[in-house]
Amino acid sequence: MSLREQFGKDILLTGWGHSPFGKLADETLESLIVGVAREAIANAGLEPGQIDEVYLGQFNSGMVPLGFASSLALQVSDELANVPATRVENACASGSAAVQQGAKSLLAGTARNVLVIGAEKMTHAGADVVGAALLGADYEAAGKPSSTGFAGLFAETAKHYQKRYGDVGDVLGSIAAKNHRNGVANPYAQLRKDLGEEFCQTVSDKNPVVAEPLRRTDCSPVSDGAAAVVLSTEASRSGAAAAAVRLAGFGHANDFMPAEKRDPTAFAGSRAAWQRALGMAGVGLEDLDLAEVHDCFTIAELIMYEVMGLTAAGEGRRAIEEGMVYRGGKLPVNLSGGLKAKGHPVGATGVSQHVVTAMQLSGTAGDMQLAGARRAAVHNMGGLAIANYVSVLEAV
Repeated sequence: MSLREQFGKDILLTGWGHSPFGKLADETLESLIVGVAREAIANAGLEPGQIDEVYLGQFNSGMVPLGFASSLALQVSDELANVPATRVENACASGSAAVQQGAKSLLAGTARNVLVIGAEKMTHAGADVVGAALLGADYEAAGKPSSTGFAGLFAETAKHYQKRYGDVGDVLGSIAAKNHRNGVANPYAQLRKDLGEEFCQTVSDKNPVVAEPLRRTDCSPVSDGAAAVVLSTEASRSGAAAAAVRLAGFGHANDFMPAEKRDPTAFAGSRAAWQRALGMAGVGLEDLDLAEVHDCFTIAELIMYEVMGLTAAGEGRRAIEEGMVYRGGKLPVNLSGGLKAKGHPVGATGVSQHVVTAMQLSGTAGDMQLAGARRAAVHNMGGLAIANYVSVLEAV
């Protein structure tokens, strides 16, 4: 039973906007939010006064002084005066958390058009500030000094994985190379260079070890950026820039914070979110044409192949070795370049994933376009698989 059948109404992505990701020195948090919000509203064929509610996904955690950003989107137009606006935070999954809150407002009948924005300004802050902010999403590491930051935490995950299943250094390099190659076709991507497998698999002066066994190419960059989407119960009768895309199902699951209560390579919360989303949509993995997954580090994408059910546990390397996740494969993953190449402005990431997927399903993805794409999934997580979100989207 799909979301539409279960709740008796459609939830549609009717318009979207996306900034470039990268070091955007001339942009502020406000200008990023206003720019993508204005674009999304216009592309939905709506006027600002037709927006009933606003959700902003933003992590912040001290990276910018303004810790109360929910009303910044109202700067788009005086017509947005007194529209309810709420900031949503769930670490690096803040963007998808905002999307799901917007969807629930539509399902509750309290809104017809919801503007969802994800935004983050990070590159102006020093590495120590960004590192401490991100480590605030970890139960054990929060507030403690660290020379490797979150890369160190995912490096420990990689070590656990390799102890169980064998060395995957070259496989991680192949994942990085795949996503960098895909990112070349993405006009929003921060890193638009095909680095090749040999470079990504090899430790060098230009690709040093960040936290053993993770190299620089195994880690997503620090980024500025924003994305926005309008969720509606009905598509605009005229003026929309692209065909609407349906939210067919969604899932959310949080795992325990203490590391001792989690299997380090199971990502159980992500698995539950995948099952809930696919179950609500009434589809299986075999019904998907592509997926955007949270590859903050390449080991996360490798484990996600197993979590989503593409391979059995410990066999994620097969997805690379057999070409399953490449363009033209069984389930292309991260055709946008993923967080690895597109960039990872943490609060923006989940909304960005929904936007680039909606572009694929509406046939407006340009050089990224996968021919004939009709159904896709988005996976976004906060912390080390603590807050987990999955959406299933389909062409209308």
